[in-house]
Amino acid sequence: MTDIVDELKWRGLIALSTDEDALRKAFADGPVTFYCGFDPTASSLHLGNLVQILTLRRIQLAGNKPLGLVGGATGLIGDPKPDAERKLNDLDTVADWVGRLRGQIERFLDFEGPHAAEMVNNLDWTSGLSAIEFLRDVGKHFRVNKMIAKEAVSRRLNSEAGIGYTEFSYQILQGYDFLELYKRYGCTLQTGGSDQWGNLTSGTDLIHRVHPEASVHALATPLITKADGTKFGKTESGTIWLDAERTTPYAFYQFWLNADDRDVSNFLRIFSFKSREEIEELERLTEEKPQMRAAQRALAEELTAMVHGADQCAAVIAASKALFGQGDLAELDEATLAASLSELPHAKVAELGPVVDLLAETGLSPSKSAARRTVKEGGAYVNNVKVAGEDAVPAAAELLHGRWLVLRRGKRNLAAVEVAAD
Repeated sequence: MTDIVDELKWRGLIALSTDEDALRKAFADGPVTFYCGFDPTASSLHLGNLVQILTLRRIQLAGNKPLGLVGGATGLIGDPKPDAERKLNDLDTVADWVGRLRGQIERFLDFEGPHAAEMVNNLDWTSGLSAIEFLRDVGKHFRVNKMIAKEAVSRRLNSEAGIGYTEFSYQILQGYDFLELYKRYGCTLQTGGSDQWGNLTSGTDLIHRVHPEASVHALATPLITKADGTKFGKTESGTIWLDAERTTPYAFYQFWLNADDRDVSNFLRIFSFKSREEIEELERLTEEKPQMRAAQRALAEELTAMVHGADQCAAVIAASKALFGQGDLAELDEATLAASLSELPHAKVAELGPVVDLLAETGLSPSKSAARRTVKEGGAYVNNVKVAGEDAVPAAAELLHGRWLVLRRGKRNLAAVEVAAD
């Protein structure tokens, strides 16, 4: 395999490193035991976290041992937000979220073989630690002037909100994690996002103070940006989560399918496990034949299968095709159909009326007169069947799963009608 540092650099996954040459040598001498931490501050991980999970996987595939840390302790604190104090969640909630996040991470790592992954929880080494022990044995190694210089802390110190001691102490806890993993597992590398750089280096600094002879490293991936200036991993409907209950597999698939041509090359390199040659071919197709959207389709299929499984991926592909007349809508299972329709303009009615009215109610046509013109010109469809006349009224038997109609104007404009009593 290509040198893993070169591979990560080609994919644009190295923003910062404590010493790239020393890290490259450590990998060459390997194997390296390394870790990335994930805090349970929500019930699911999101696309930003997926960058870190896949980076763990890439480094493992290069012959190194990953530790996936879910912070049962740090999740009770939370790293400093840029604008306000975090809401502190109760013990039971955090414990539940630890289990959920652990399950999401485990799907991506290999837990067998010579470089088998392990999952760890920092509550194991902090729950029995007294405040006096923590301050004497760990806190004494940290200098306040350096702590307040960290970007996340300094931002809060200069804001009206200020920062409380709880969040201020977060970097000490994360540094302590690296020290414990170094002692327990021989872990010598921590990875994370560039926005966590201050917390990453708090760990290397602490280890160097306690074990001056140690050679340890931190590596940060860059913040992902989009060409249009909007925040990566979010849509109009909100954050893209890895949990299917929070972001449906259909919405997840559509996020990648709708990626801007200017972004898709970067997304392929960061998220796909395709070879360099395959990615470069998809980049060429995007440049020469953008209408094919070959790169977006390849990325959407690979990541949906990776996150939600091959069966769910096949179901959403079938739904995507059926919505645009390339498959039978009636064959879609109810959950997949409901998920796909939730992404469309929507109207809820108590009973079925004329198609012209439904086109106007869903917003597919700006008015009933415009809807009549669409029908007259042959551009209106109900469940992919062309509407024959301006007075057409769908029958109850046409309702998909007894609830929905799919309206289409022309080739690409879709809306959903749900029939449900108040």
